[in-house]
Amino acid sequence: MTGGDQKKHIAKAAGLMSLATLISRVLGYVKDMILARFFGATGTADTFFVAFRIPNLLRELFAEGSMSAAFIPVLSEYQTKHGKEEAERLVRITFTFISVIVGSVCVLGIVFSPAIVAAIAPGFLSMPGKFSLTVVLTRVMFPFLLFVSLAALVMGALNTRRVFFVPALAPALLNVTIIAAVLLFSYRIEQPILAVAIGVTAGGFTQFAFQLPSFFRNRYSLKPEYGFRHPGLKKMALLVMPATMGMAVAQINIFVSTILASYLAEGSITYLYYSMRLIQFPIGMFGVAMGMAVLPALSEHAVKGDYDRLREDFSFAIRLLFFITIPAMVGLIALREPIVNILFQRGEFDYAATVGTAQALLFYSIGIWSVIGVRMVTVSFYSMQDTKTPVKVAVVALAANVLLSVVLMQPLKHSGLALANSVASVINFLLLFMFLRKKLKRVDGRRIVSSFMRSLSAAIPMGLAGGMLLHGKLWQESGYTIQKVIYMGGTMAFCVATYFLLSYLLKSEEFAYIYNMVKQKFRG
Repeated sequence: MTGGDQKKHIAKAAGLMSLATLISRVLGYVKDMILARFFGATGTADTFFVAFRIPNLLRELFAEGSMSAAFIPVLSEYQTKHGKEEAERLVRITFTFISVIVGSVCVLGIVFSPAIVAAIAPGFLSMPGKFSLTVVLTRVMFPFLLFVSLAALVMGALNTRRVFFVPALAPALLNVTIIAAVLLFSYRIEQPILAVAIGVTAGGFTQFAFQLPSFFRNRYSLKPEYGFRHPGLKKMALLVMPATMGMAVAQINIFVSTILASYLAEGSITYLYYSMRLIQFPIGMFGVAMGMAVLPALSEHAVKGDYDRLREDFSFAIRLLFFITIPAMVGLIALREPIVNILFQRGEFDYAATVGTAQALLFYSIGIWSVIGVRMVTVSFYSMQDTKTPVKVAVVALAANVLLSVVLMQPLKHSGLALANSVASVINFLLLFMFLRKKLKRVDGRRIVSSFMRSLSAAIPMGLAGGMLLHGKLWQESGYTIQKVIYMGGTMAFCVATYFLLSYLLKSEEFAYIYNMVKQKFRG
């Protein structure tokens, strides 16, 4: 595959994954609305969220990011050096290994659910009914961990064969299944919240099964094979441990912010939660999608020792990523109050809550480019089977986040915690970028910086124009949702057009690439 074809393939794959992620995120918001409608903020809802905490935490630590970090580079290496048959054998061995190990963890989790619930929610022990319901929910949902781990394995195998859309769409099936379970069964069983737990486990299985037709079409098999001494499996185990530690650092960051926010005024934790949900949208749509799209290509270059192509594809991917995410970042900053107003300001969520959430959103948004940049640079290390460097840098960033949070929370309150998070992510990115440059000798740094500044120069006037158009008392009031959505939609369309026009005038390479790609698509 030529350099031009590779870039086109990366851009197309990232676009498909962004679309699939958008569908999944929208369905996730629908699921949250339905759960709030049926269960509200009640003790029953508390039992579900406590029960889901452990399998969901294990999923985040082991099944998703760390699995990709370890599995895709090693599988790419075996496919390139030893052929597709050996790669397919490695997939069968890994499937069998995960089934045995994670299956055993699930069995232990089911058996010891009472002890687990007592440890994470000791307050429930004084309420026998609530405690026993939480134990039941935990037991029902533990198999979710196995299904989602197998789904991550299948996703990695398909990504290695350059199949991206189906695996990226699979998480949407989890949300669809939970929604269906609540609507179909919550009225028919004695404990309606059980419908959600059943939906979670069934959704995990659906997420796995949805990918199997593509998996089998690519000549993979799930026939058990017990060669657990396979060197590829050992290499994955060595890579997955530091990757998991890196995921744990991210969870500790969130935990620390929550603890510190609990010492601030009432509502601070809520402001941070909702603003974080908003910045996760562009991060998930663009950062995660591009990272998954480019990892197989970078891994293949690393295996072949073709570091020129690796540098070239890394540079292209991060420049394209910044071109897309910088206007999203500026847009969130400029339109923060109107966005929060439309999405959340109703009922008990008043204008004061909108202002508090918008303040946190401002400071979180400042760091969006660096959070997404960290994902891209981290993927480059993973492609070279180096999972240790990102962990070491993440620990430094964690220390910076804690220190800055303590310093900034007094003068800036909850906004100081958001700003500390952004500054720490910038430190994380700059350190990772520096180490990557040292590892690869050069990383096309001047071109990346030039592209970044060009995108920022086009985005700032766009943001100022959008902010002026949506300025007014309308955004302090609740209601008028349809009028606000139309007004917001028109303003966003104007902002996008402004950004593209300014990018064209500034001779942005990334704009030219996207424009030519779209033009060829319509001509074809």
